[in-house]
Amino acid sequence: LRRAAIHFMNHMRRTGELSRVIDRHLAHLRSFDYVSVRRFIRAMRKRLPLYRADFESWAREYGLDWRWLAAVGYQESHWDPKAVSPTGVRGIMMLTKPTAKGLGVDRNNPQESIRGGARYLAELTKRLPPGIPKHERPWFTLVSYHLGPRHLTGVRTLTARSGGDPDRWRDVEARLPWLRRSAWYSTVPSGRARGHETVHYVRNVRRYHDILRWHLPDPPPGK
Repeated sequence: LRRAAIHFMNHMRRTGELSRVIDRHLAHLRSFDYVSVRRFIRAMRKRLPLYRADFESWAREYGLDWRWLAAVGYQESHWDPKAVSPTGVRGIMMLTKPTAKGLGVDRNNPQESIRGGARYLAELTKRLPPGIPKHERPWFTLVSYHLGPRHLTGVRTLTARSGGDPDRWRDVEARLPWLRRSAWYSTVPSGRARGHETVHYVRNVRRYHDILRWHLPDPPPGK
């Protein structure tokens, strides 16, 4: 059994499958921040119960994992309905004024902000190219949510040009910081963007999503 296990692991390393598995499940933990995680767990116990029903109902309405939706909401506002950014986005899901208007929601109302965020995330997911694997689609959606769909198209173009796979999150993530370099962003219509911030944004959401799944798992079938 030991020899078989060693042979299996060596094969996984040679083919690159081991690095792909690690990247899929653990890559976002490389930037582990104990203090921010502890703060999140406190908010999960004290503030999330105020909005959990809304996250659950609107996530169900739009075919999303409610814990992923809640993780996005925490990354955006720490679940603070009065949050306002220097750029003018506001509310739990930090929607821009034009986006909220287009979605027909009052972004200052926490329930409507969550509804608008859920709908917008679902719409962004539907716009993704079909070749992106199902398990990686949430991370591509977050790039669109954070930077806008045009910048997602831009970074995927740069990924393909540089020999990467534009449908693979690991390859796209590595090129997001290029959106700050004029040698790269000047070659795509979407232009300059804070891609390095989006890398941290997605990793944070993944980390918060994992914590929510560990602490608030789905009930067993039939219950």
